[in-house]
Amino acid sequence: MSATTTAVQATAPKAPQAKGTGRLSYPVMLVLFAGVLLAVCAVRAITGAQDVTSSGQISGMLQMAVPIGLAGLAGLWSERAGVVNIGLEGMMILGTFFGAWVGWQTNPWFGLLAGILGGMLGGLLHAVATVTFGVDHIVSGVAITLLAQGITQYLAKRWFNTGHAATLGGNPKQSPPIKSVPTITVPGLSDWLLSIEHHHWFLVSDLAGILGGLVTGLSYFTVLAALLFAATFYVLWRTAFGLRLRSCGEAPIAAESLGVNVYFYKYAAVVLSGGLAGFGGAFLAMVPSHIYNEGQTGGRGYIGLAAMIFGNWRPGGLAMGAGLFGYTDSLALRSGGPAAHALLLLLVILLALLAGWKVYRKSYRQGVLSAVFAALLLLWFVMTDTIPNEFVSATPYVATLLVLALSAQRLRMPKADGKPYRKGQGK
Repeated sequence: MSATTTAVQATAPKAPQAKGTGRLSYPVMLVLFAGVLLAVCAVRAITGAQDVTSSGQISGMLQMAVPIGLAGLAGLWSERAGVVNIGLEGMMILGTFFGAWVGWQTNPWFGLLAGILGGMLGGLLHAVATVTFGVDHIVSGVAITLLAQGITQYLAKRWFNTGHAATLGGNPKQSPPIKSVPTITVPGLSDWLLSIEHHHWFLVSDLAGILGGLVTGLSYFTVLAALLFAATFYVLWRTAFGLRLRSCGEAPIAAESLGVNVYFYKYAAVVLSGGLAGFGGAFLAMVPSHIYNEGQTGGRGYIGLAAMIFGNWRPGGLAMGAGLFGYTDSLALRSGGPAAHALLLLLVILLALLAGWKVYRKSYRQGVLSAVFAALLLLWFVMTDTIPNEFVSATPYVATLLVLALSAQRLRMPKADGKPYRKGQGK
């Protein structure tokens, strides 16, 4: 490790840990995960809503979680370097369009590359505006999203509505069909897990359904996305490059004084952020639907940002947040009214436990509020048999609001995130 890296590590600001806001230890996280799993199994057994833990639901969750997770990962790279990237939605739009355009003419792998490059182009534009010219990060991000929408609408009319593309089913709002991405299914194991799932045994069948959804019809792009999560953690928290990049998001003036080229790391992070968002967009166009549609991203860039915040700007928490949003997204696509209705009971249990915990911690006002919400949801659950599809389609956004509200007290964003920086300003 170089002397500069050692100095940056030694002088890097420590994250303030307020009482009760520190990160949970891995044993505590495992216990909480096991508790939630048991609660979900109990809800499935009580209500008879088998789709709650079915392999189909989990497989759909994975397909919906990957683009959200990639958008969140893109935001993590950018904000760890101190640049807020509200333009993720626009970079995903560029990824869907260019990925689909190249994908239907060649193959999904070239389409993926084109989607990544399209997102990187949006990231480069955001970096030039915010890092070089000091444009407000929010203004630049919104402008990129609007620009991406306009460009793709114009190009779709020119490229998908004429000539060979039109004869294959293209029109001003969608592309011709794209070839399927290869998938992986573990032979033998998938059928065995499916047979166990169909017995509907408590916990055992639930675990079989969850594992079955993870080993059946797994897209190669999904595997690549999972590897990117692991690579992100290693690069940002285990390498000198990652340390310097994170120092740019915490204290860029101090990093500059130690010889770190802050502009370079900010540019690298934002361009890479755009590429990851473009990957998420290309995934949407080629894995769940095999076609480009106008408005296909559906706000997933913003939901990805919410997942990143829920994960406290770390890959592990981000993955859990993306899984939660992907699960609710899958419910909406599968018309999961009965399953969503069963989850009301799960929310009642979790809110009741939260109320008890708040009262134990002498936060009586929050405890009473949680108990009131639990009572209202229980009343809703008892008086109905299902949830209207219109409400089910809104569950990803409701989950976004609930998660952000409940996790707000544990957040600690990079100190210099969104703040302007100019070379030599510390002199």
